[in-house]
Amino acid sequence: MSLSNISVTRRSALGLGAATLALLGLGACGGEAPAPAGDEATEETKLDSAAYDELIASGFVATDDEVAASQWASKVKEAGTLRVGGVQTSLLFSSLNEQDGKTRGFDAGLSQLLTRYILGDESKQEITQVTSDTRESVLQNDQVDVVFATYSINDDRKKVISFAGPYYTTQQSILVMADNDSINSLDDLAGKNVAAQSGSTGPGILEEYAPDAIIQEFKTDEEARTALSQGRVDAYVIDTAMQMGNMTRNPGRYRLAGDEFGPVDAYGIGLPLDSDGVAFVNAWLQRLQDEGLWTELWQLCIGDRAGIDDAPEPPAIGA
Repeated sequence: MSLSNISVTRRSALGLGAATLALLGLGACGGEAPAPAGDEATEETKLDSAAYDELIASGFVATDDEVAASQWASKVKEAGTLRVGGVQTSLLFSSLNEQDGKTRGFDAGLSQLLTRYILGDESKQEITQVTSDTRESVLQNDQVDVVFATYSINDDRKKVISFAGPYYTTQQSILVMADNDSINSLDDLAGKNVAAQSGSTGPGILEEYAPDAIIQEFKTDEEARTALSQGRVDAYVIDTAMQMGNMTRNPGRYRLAGDEFGPVDAYGIGLPLDSDGVAFVNAWLQRLQDEGLWTELWQLCIGDRAGIDDAPEPPAIGA
């Protein structure tokens, strides 16, 4: 499906964007800073918090023997808390509700279901805020047990940490202002100032697929979008899922120019290097898929908010 010249204006147009995600997979490689004023879900795109909480509370719990078979899981259970590296500002994946203090979304839900699986209580987790530049270090320094942060799997990262999954895939998209009529394809990025998020896969992919673009790196999604809105860059390149979240927050402000590009980028769950937690988490993730909880969570966090009836198939675990 082409994304050429798509702009999002509230629910009907969000359905178009999310339908594309359903075909391509869903993911993002960068972390997010706090969303600026106005970057919030509309009434039409808000998550059904009650249904979400009920779903998480229905998650299955590991047996004592299953936990004992994994050194990683045993450490978590002994501590009584799952330390999660994540974000709380990603509209579709992990967003803090300031009214009740709870974090909800697709990634957040997965982390809560894993917390419930190990500890029997989804609330027994501690979130450490991460960015795309700090996800490896918090694992290496034993600040967290696991990272759920739209985390793309690549060979360089696998040298210093391990991944469970993958649980989604994505490609890159080009975000421009809605009134920009000069960028309509990847070729149009030549000679243009293009934002990318440092520490993400975006800069390297841009260098390969748009070698004549002038790349400017920013630490956070918010900084990159601010530069775009202020005209300091002409376009912003990051994963399709991140772009759709940005467009959902800001109906009519942006559009996607051209088709997705770059390699299909799988993302997974970060764990300490060579941890036996990989096998433990993969077994949990497979059961999550087999029992339909993965699909139910996707439907609540993405499908119901985008008017999509059928959830996509997740990628094969360990692929």
